[in-house]
Amino acid sequence: MHLARIASLCLLLSPVVAAARNVTVPVDVGVGPAAFLFFGPVFDDQPIHTGLKLSVEAVLDKDWLKKNQRAIPSRYRKYAKSVDEVRISPSIFIPDSLIISPKVRDTGMYGITWKPLGLGLPLTSGPVRLAVGGGVLLTYAYLHSDTLADTHFVRPGAELGVDLELQLSKSFLISLGWESALYVPQELGGLGLPDRVRDGIFHVGQAYLQFHVRFPYSTRL
Repeated sequence: MHLARIASLCLLLSPVVAAARNVTVPVDVGVGPAAFLFFGPVFDDQPIHTGLKLSVEAVLDKDWLKKNQRAIPSRYRKYAKSVDEVRISPSIFIPDSLIISPKVRDTGMYGITWKPLGLGLPLTSGPVRLAVGGGVLLTYAYLHSDTLADTHFVRPGAELGVDLELQLSKSFLISLGWESALYVPQELGGLGLPDRVRDGIFHVGQAYLQFHVRFPYSTRL
């Protein structure tokens, strides 16, 4: 399965390109706990901050693509036959994750991350699906602390990750994974660059567990 073909299918199946018609698509909604590791001074102060991992995707498998070929422009139908699955997020405004980490001891943090662009590559398919992926991120987080400088962290970044998905039934799945995000470094207490990269916020790791529910949804493509 080639990334270029997947990207093409994501484009051609978008409402802008594909011919408008009523179809029913399987929608996957996932939510679950996440642990964030802000490497550097924040990690030294408190290794783990908590939050939620979110996802909303239309999951178009081989059977769906075969049954709905008329929703795909004819010049792209040959690509649909060569992929096992395409996943499309309906909006870039749906958050990828939320940081919800109250101050238990010295430091608390609240924030939100969006992933306006992402690509995934499945390594296996079926009831056990292993995938690697990456994307472009935008994160805002407010850090308030008794030991660190209060900081409004606002930075773009890029991430790589791995995801293991277990399909327990057609409508219920569990996934767990790890994502490692690199950001434009930011100093604590300000919006500028730190004197040394390791003295600011530049690398955030995220471990997560998600519970997924899938259901049919009628829409126009």
